[in-house]
Amino acid sequence: MTSFEKQTGKMTNYRWVICGLLFFATTVNYMDRQVLSLTWKDFISPEFHWTDSDYGDITAWFSIFYAISMLFAGRFVDWMDTKKGYLWAIGVWSVGAVLHAFCGIATSGIAAGHWLVGFKAAKEIIGTVGDVGMITTVSVTLFIFARLVLALGEAGNFPAAIKATAEYFPKKDRAFSTSIFNSGATVGALIAPFTIPVIARYYGWETAFIVIGALGFVWMGLWQFLYKKPDSNPSVNKAEIDYIRQDTYAETAANNNVEKIEKKISFRQSFKYKQTWAFALGKFMTDGVWWFYLFWTPAYLSSVYGLKSDDPKAMLLISSLYTITLLSIIGGWLPTYFVDKKGMNPYAGRMRSMLIFAFFPLLALLAQPLGYYSAWFPIIIIGIAGAAHQAWSANIFSTVGDMFPKTAIATITGIGGMAGGIGSFIINKGSGRLFDFARKSWTTIDGQSLADFRPEWFAKDFKLSDSMLKELAEGGAQVVNGVNTGYMIIFSICAVAYLIGWVIMKSLVPKYKPIEL
Repeated sequence: MTSFEKQTGKMTNYRWVICGLLFFATTVNYMDRQVLSLTWKDFISPEFHWTDSDYGDITAWFSIFYAISMLFAGRFVDWMDTKKGYLWAIGVWSVGAVLHAFCGIATSGIAAGHWLVGFKAAKEIIGTVGDVGMITTVSVTLFIFARLVLALGEAGNFPAAIKATAEYFPKKDRAFSTSIFNSGATVGALIAPFTIPVIARYYGWETAFIVIGALGFVWMGLWQFLYKKPDSNPSVNKAEIDYIRQDTYAETAANNNVEKIEKKISFRQSFKYKQTWAFALGKFMTDGVWWFYLFWTPAYLSSVYGLKSDDPKAMLLISSLYTITLLSIIGGWLPTYFVDKKGMNPYAGRMRSMLIFAFFPLLALLAQPLGYYSAWFPIIIIGIAGAAHQAWSANIFSTVGDMFPKTAIATITGIGGMAGGIGSFIINKGSGRLFDFARKSWTTIDGQSLADFRPEWFAKDFKLSDSMLKELAEGGAQVVNGVNTGYMIIFSICAVAYLIGWVIMKSLVPKYKPIEL
């Protein structure tokens, strides 16, 4: 029995049921995001003739749609409240996930006039269309639309989850509970490489989108049945409510037993606080790093090591990467240690923890050089960097609850999510362009540039693929794929992003300063 329970009696633990639901939702959220990254290079690209730039455009537009949606998702969740807002969010993103499956049929309809066909027939029809450029353009546009719907719904996940956490946990426990449900991102990414490529191989990439998208509708039933606010939830006793509301009681006591009524903050007012800018810029600097790892790691293994997503070794590598990121749960425990054992206020404890986590991504500087010896080195390094990101993420989300009243949490979280989405747009679009440029301009064959080695081929085919370079290497040529240099550049950016983000946040809000409305 805890010291709190000795004072108030044995309490229920229903707050952890809510945390479990948030974990499940986040797991589904990240599985939905992973379907495209695990299928595009080996299953979708051959059908629609995509390049890295095409995929980069799709992921970049998803990021910008997500960013814009996040700007309004927080306000929407605050307006609809937690239960209804979350239901709407996951319902929309599940529809968006399933929509991807029908992009092939829509492409065959637009390109060849055949609409009422199945998935297999659509592939055959697309294969007969002579205008490859049109197939690429149409399919990319349709996938961007499906990503728009997905982003619109997924933007509501974290504002709703952070709001639910603030409703069910006291401040000192929020980083820990956030790290638990946020680890659903890692678990989703861990399950994905063992399931999605297998489904795509045996049942078609379309089925992978449908099966994973359907999980969201299962979650909606559980949320509708299990979620109620603590004060009106029969499964939550008075002792647990007192535990959840301990911060409010402490503030009331400090105000001579006058309970403070929290005012609402307008969207425009949010931007006048340095705390808003600190959170938003911290997200801008770091969210794109995680999304780059999430969206590009399967393509990295395919481009650099020739490992397809359904290759057993690729599955093992990617699953190992995300197993390592489960270490991120320490990110929720560490600030609690600083608060309980070192006497720091929650914000100071979180910033100290975030500084520690900001040093681990520097290992990404070694990913590409060590990758020369084995693919395991970059995978382990990316896993450690990913764990540091998730630990950082759990704490940066919790800084919102430290500094803002509950009525503003979802709004501020949405603003930060928008900033993170813009950062992700830049890194994803830039990565696609960089990798295609690096492949064409920095690749050498037998010590010569690609243009000098085979000028007639280079002039004809600007969509040079990794498989072409692999064939040349297998034929005895000494091939240096320029895309390796491209990845080294992006890894370097990812390595320093967290320290820069921490310095910006600390400069804007050097000490704990809650917002007073």
